[in-house]
Amino acid sequence: MNTTIKMSKGDGRTKKEEYFIRLKTLLEDYSSIFIVNVDNVGSNQMHQIRHALRGKAVVLMGKNTMIRRALRSLIADYPHFEKLLPHVKGNIGFVFTNEDLKETRDVILSNRMRAPAKAGAIAPVNVVIPAGNTGMDPSKTSFFQALGVPTKIARGTIEIINDVHLLKTGAKVGASEATLLNMLNISPFTYGLSVLQIYDNGTTFHPSILDVEESALIQRLMGGIQQIAAISLSIGYPTLASVPHSLINGYKKLLAVAVSTDYTFPAVEQLKAYLADPSAFAVAAAPVAAVEETPAAATAAAEEEEESDEDMGLDLFG
Repeated sequence: MNTTIKMSKGDGRTKKEEYFIRLKTLLEDYSSIFIVNVDNVGSNQMHQIRHALRGKAVVLMGKNTMIRRALRSLIADYPHFEKLLPHVKGNIGFVFTNEDLKETRDVILSNRMRAPAKAGAIAPVNVVIPAGNTGMDPSKTSFFQALGVPTKIARGTIEIINDVHLLKTGAKVGASEATLLNMLNISPFTYGLSVLQIYDNGTTFHPSILDVEESALIQRLMGGIQQIAAISLSIGYPTLASVPHSLINGYKKLLAVAVSTDYTFPAVEQLKAYLADPSAFAVAAAPVAAVEETPAAATAAAEEEEESDEDMGLDLFG
């Protein structure tokens, strides 16, 4: 009996070691990880999800205690993996990938299975019972009345008069609501993997970030740079964002000083000359305009000459 116990402990230890090695290998081979919730996902559905992700991503499940222990053993060599620890809670798993995050996310979420409402479950969506004939016997009218569902008898069956908002998102499904939905053959919920968090090259973020357009990101970045530049200029503290503005402002001040005094340098000489005699620049610009017009004038003259020749030819042979 003791031998059997030792063997089972040895087998368990071996499986843990194999799991640690597999997790370490995946962490080293893949730069991105989806932390997913697997509530209400059966083994058959998980198999379908793995099949859909084949060649794009690898799914790894495991007990949270084992995942945490494996991650802590790697933190000494890979400190950035510590960011994963706060998210290892609940019924979760990892999806490793090097592919486009948005496309992989869409594949993960695309596999959904419809399921009936069960008493005690939390409604993931709003549940509305549509108006219409139920085909049910009038003897069950009292059941609808108990749930506040307005009905009438039509052609010997129960008919729901108006749409009824039976459950709100996040509400707990009661036994009566579950029974009614099952009686009406309504399976209001769909289950599959849901993405809780994304780890990418040392950074963790919410999956909603993937839906932000690139143009919006650039706009926010530019807005942030402008704010940093404004603050830096106000307090006189140079930063990468403010230095170009400081240089331009300094150059403007230098030009102003040079124009107001006898101090000069090559870049300001033309400006001083223009301020001293603007008409000289207007005269200099006139010949340029004349030169530019000359080709057009020559073309026009040539066209007139051609037209004149054609007229002469027509007159001669008319």
